[in-house]
Amino acid sequence: MIFHDRREAGRALARALHPLPGLEDAVVLALPRGGVPVAVEVARELHRPMDVFVVRKLGVPAQEELALGAVASGGVVVVNQTVIHAFAIPQPDIDTLVARERLEIERRESLYRGGRPPLSVAGRPVIVVDDGLATGSTMTAAVRALRPQVRSVVVAVPVGSARACEDLRGEADQVVCLAAPEPFHAVGEFYRNFEQISDDEVSGLLIQAGMDVREP
Repeated sequence: MIFHDRREAGRALARALHPLPGLEDAVVLALPRGGVPVAVEVARELHRPMDVFVVRKLGVPAQEELALGAVASGGVVVVNQTVIHAFAIPQPDIDTLVARERLEIERRESLYRGGRPPLSVAGRPVIVVDDGLATGSTMTAAVRALRPQVRSVVVAVPVGSARACEDLRGEADQVVCLAAPEPFHAVGEFYRNFEQISDDEVSGLLIQAGMDVREP
């Protein structure tokens, strides 16, 4: 399954989500940046309000592309002990990374919302959307951060590795993954257009979503 772009993937994802029960008062939460254009289409098609939920990868020092874990809005940290042990990363270094990324989460939330308060998710179902799952560490951090305050969590992605999708089934109430091909190397392989999304684009898409879809 190859998508033209994230917007097309979002429309396909919305069609799969539409029949699911219990989402009448759901909030759609996008993992920025790549999940935002996907979530805009999901929110529009389902007529649900949308917001962002910021999660930041924790990169191995000097090898930032390799994730040792993630930190989510609200402060929840998920780490991969196998990676930590393999690279002998000391706890003070991890603490420094976590503190840095928490500051970045606060900065991005302020930037993306433009001073608007976050949507309330307390006691409601949430649909957490990204453009794909590779390792699933950022989505896992999001689910664990949200679970204590929401009624249920649905993870929704157009594509993901079979392992990541299966692991998330043990974290979320439901996982909707349109395709889980093997072998799986990178999310971008399943999009013809997989351009980087800027912070300004995220802010603009959130404004658009607020105009298109409002709380009933």
